[in-house]
Amino acid sequence: MTKKKQARIGLVGAGFMGRCHANAFRSVGGLFDLPVEVVPSILVDVSLESAQKNAAALGFERASADWRELCADPMIDIVAITAPNALHEPIALAAIAAGKDVYCEKPLSTTVQSARKMTEAAEKAGVVTSVGFNYLRNPMLALAQAIIRSGEIGRIVGFRGRHAESYMCDPDAPHSFRTDAQGGGALADIGSHILSIARFLVGPIVDVSADCHTVHADRPVRAGAKERKPVVVDDITNALLKFENGAVGGIEATWVAYGRQMDLSFEVSGEKGAIVFSQERMNELLVTLAGAKPGREGFTRIESGPAHPPYGHFTPAGGHHLGFNDLKVIEVAELLEAHAARGKCSMDFREALEIQRCVEAMQESSRGRSWVKVASVR
Repeated sequence: MTKKKQARIGLVGAGFMGRCHANAFRSVGGLFDLPVEVVPSILVDVSLESAQKNAAALGFERASADWRELCADPMIDIVAITAPNALHEPIALAAIAAGKDVYCEKPLSTTVQSARKMTEAAEKAGVVTSVGFNYLRNPMLALAQAIIRSGEIGRIVGFRGRHAESYMCDPDAPHSFRTDAQGGGALADIGSHILSIARFLVGPIVDVSADCHTVHADRPVRAGAKERKPVVVDDITNALLKFENGAVGGIEATWVAYGRQMDLSFEVSGEKGAIVFSQERMNELLVTLAGAKPGREGFTRIESGPAHPPYGHFTPAGGHHLGFNDLKVIEVAELLEAHAARGKCSMDFREALEIQRCVEAMQESSRGRSWVKVASVR
């Protein structure tokens, strides 16, 4: 039996997303027949003590408090970045300069200018890149895309999307990197997800008109503090969209929606039918087609199963359902395949740059109270 080449992983960050990455790297080899053996090698965190604790818990060989040391290590093949958004650029550029492939959480960076710099550096160096828009890995979204591309629901005329959560409802929830100016607010933090889905299903967005609204004018500087500072990012964004193919639509991004834990949802309307999805019921897709008999109109529920790859890698039985962490495993499997073949990931830095361009076009539209062409954002 030929021994597989190793893919040694360096992970920056051990918070929520860092743990998701670590879980995916640990799990993927048992679910997918990969061309490489994954070796969780170095974990970097905010302090050496924290890094050592998390490295032991998450199965990494070594710990460090210095991401520069990780990027320079000749043994590391892939650098996974789950640090705050403002650190994405310097970490990615250091990794690229050292010839590493890069797996970065979304959004790619804090500005289009920064995201372009990262993209061009990666493309010039010829490294593989992937960005963590893991909801796109849901087999039900792949099915929705296949239905659209097949023409089953006809020419696409409309898209309506929403990403609503509740984690910033409390006005006393403290500032974090998400509410910092470089964090980008609800639009960049979660709105980027519904924008990625809009592009995945309908295609490029060419014009936007948006309103970015701040609900809570200030927040505590840290948990329990009496001192407060102004909020300069949006809590809610609503936007109208025009797509390159002539379809029109809109999105809402809000992190102050009581009762909503993960309302990442969309409706795609075609001339001969429609598709509806919500991440809160992530193993279901609703489809309706024109031509039903009177009184029989409505949506048919399709439940995920082995007929919807790569569902079968997780279970051979339909109705047993995938979960959030499974989507991350699917994303990592594509990354490792691309790493071994020196290929391309479907959500690479270039695609993430286009999503960042949509975000900034919306922010510019809100400031100027006007329609903005996405292509004008440079």
